[in-house]
This record gives sequence, C-alpha cells and structure tokens, in this order.
Amino acid sequence: MHIVFFGDQHLDSLGGAQVSMRLQREFLERDGHTVTVVAPRMQDSRASSGAHGGAFVDLPSMPITVDREYSMSWPGRATDRFLDRAMTRRPPVDLVHVQADFWGAFIGHRYAQRHGLPVVHTMHNRVDVGIAAVTPLHRPVLAVLNTWRGIAMRGIGRSVRGRDGWAFLRGLAAGASAVTAPSTHFARRLEQHDVFPQVDVIWNGIDDDLRAQTLAARPATREPGRPRFVWLGRMSPEKRLLPFLEAFVASGVDADLEIIGGGAQRAAAEKVVRGIDGVRFAGRLTYAQTLERIAAADALVQTSIGFETQGMTPFEAATLGTPSVICDPDIGAELGGGLWAVPDADPAASSRDIEVQRVTALAETLRRAASDIAGGTAPVPVPEVAEAFRQSSRTAAMIAVYERVLARP
Repeated sequence: MHIVFFGDQHLDSLGGAQVSMRLQREFLERDGHTVTVVAPRMQDSRASSGAHGGAFVDLPSMPITVDREYSMSWPGRATDRFLDRAMTRRPPVDLVHVQADFWGAFIGHRYAQRHGLPVVHTMHNRVDVGIAAVTPLHRPVLAVLNTWRGIAMRGIGRSVRGRDGWAFLRGLAAGASAVTAPSTHFARRLEQHDVFPQVDVIWNGIDDDLRAQTLAARPATREPGRPRFVWLGRMSPEKRLLPFLEAFVASGVDADLEIIGGGAQRAAAEKVVRGIDGVRFAGRLTYAQTLERIAAADALVQTSIGFETQGMTPFEAATLGTPSVICDPDIGAELGGGLWAVPDADPAASSRDIEVQRVTALAETLRRAASDIAGGTAPVPVPEVAEAFRQSSRTAAMIAVYERVLARP
C-alpha cells in the first residue's frame, strides 16, 4: 500500500502525535508499505533533522509560535495545487490517513475527495479542552473553527451543524471511512458524542528496538535512595507544568527532578523553581535520549487533566518499568496499575479552589511517591502494557483497519 499521512505539524517538531507518526511511518515501511507525510514546512530550520529524504511533502507555511517551532499551512486552492504537483513525484496512492485536527485535517480530506481516496482519521486531540486551556475565549474560538471547517471541507461527507468541540470533530469525521483513537476512554467519548459510530482503539506505541536497547542498558535492579522524578512534554498551559512545579516546591521532597521539552512557559517554569536544589531543565532531547531518561528515573510525572487523548509518556514509562504519578484518572484507568493516582478536586468547588486543591493533592502524592521510592516499595507497572504498547503490534492493528477500509466496495 501507499499511505499518505497528513499532520498539523512537521514530524521533526515536538509533540506526542509527531513521535507516534514517525514510528508508524518507520514500521509501515519495514512491513513493505510506502508512506508519504504531508505537513507544514518547519520555519525553524535548526530544529528539522532533514533525515526524511523524499518521503515528506513540506507545504508552504507560516510560523504560529514565537519560537517558530510550530507552523500552519492554509487550506485552499493554492495549497491543493502545490500538493497535487508534489504528489506526481510519488507512487499512486491507496489510502489517506489523516492524523491532524486543524489545517492538516482540512488539507488531507480535500486531497482525498479530489482523488477519490478513502480516509482513515486518527483523533489525537481533545479540541475543546486544549483550546479552553489556552484562552478564556474558547467558545468564540470554537465557533470560528467550526465555521472554518465548514468552508474548508464544504461538500465532504455529511453536513454537520454545531459550534462546540464535539461538533468540530464530527465535521472532521464526516468524510472518513474509519476513525481511530489512541485510548479506550477517548474512543468511548467520541462515540458518546456521535463523532463516529464505532471508533477503533489503537494505542500509540514505543519503538520495539529502542525499548530493548534501553532496557538492556539499564541496571537490572534499582537501589533505593534519593528519588529521581522526570516530567516531559510541551511547556504550555494544558500540560500543567507550572502547577506541577508549585506542587513540587510545596511538597518539600528531597528529590531530583528533570524537566524535558520546551515551549512558551519555560521562563515562567524556571522562575517557580529558582533556588530549588536538584531541578534540571534538559531542553529538547532525541527520542532515544528521552527513553533513556525515563528508564533511569524512579517515577515519571504526568500532570495534564482531561486533555490527553492517550498520554504517551506514562505508557512509555510503564513499558520501560518506570511507575508514574498520574493526575488524569482516565489515563490511570487505562494503565491499569503501576502508578500513584493523584486525587482530583471537588467538582463543586470554584475554579480557583479546584486548582488549589489539585496542587495540594499533587504535593501530597509526590511526598508519598518519594517515600515509597526511598523505601523500595514503589508500585510496579503492569507487564501486559509492555506487549500491547510495542509499535510492531500497533502497526499490525492499523494495517488491519487499512485493509478493512480498502476491502469495502
């Protein structure tokens, strides 16, 4: 098969969806398939590895963040023409796999409609929660997004009305032959909100080979001692890095903390922990380096709530034998064990009190985790997660979806 991926961001940029798509491409090609990746060209050339050869179609783009990490491409006729010209240099396409939520999704569905191709759409994003986390004007923003989607995808699939985040996702799914989600909890929510009748659950995975190498390099046993926590991700409000650092300071734990990643909140994050011993900002790391740090840590801390459609990092940690501190109960339930669950706040409280309660609960959980680690009684991740999270098994599951879609008359 020749599958064309569409993403909102270039695969050399930071983000869990980008990591997942890189792995999917690699393992599909190992299995003999051809993959072309269509995404906005990175504006920060220093951040792009350039190691993708001719398999990427980098669309004309404009930067959308101050650090130029992220870009957007405008879905319209000019982009359509550019893409169609670029694709004449690639083999005939069998199927479109949209793994985007905004402009990349619009561009992908437009391409599929022009060329009469079936679409598999992977939903990576809780659009409503993500937008609410970064702007108090999320309702008008969602209304504008729904209008934009209606214009950009006019004539694709069934007509969808509505102004909220679920209406937006229903509109994206309207042109798809199959929809997948990276977690059971997100798949069930998509079904409950009539985004798609039956959503296939296919976790994002971990590189089989790198996992084996990382585990081989790690000491067979861990000596109890000063705990080592690791937090990684994009430094933006929905990831809740700043509340986590406030909780870490309030906890008073005698522990090391490594923070991996970048983003607009880095300066604010450094200010919160200024003068605190044992806190280190590692910046951007390669995928292999990140896995090494997770394996070396005593616990990974995952702090977003209600935003993650899977939350890859706790699954990577579990696969490497590292337990996690988890704030999102849906992610904790998906992991099935090997974690310290942070109690959530009283939903009847005011929004300000909810955040205070969450920081207090996270601080207490960090103290409990540090005590367990130092005492050698940390929880052990569920062994079944390691098998189910390997990328080879995830690719096999996705190929089954592709074949099912292509077999339809």
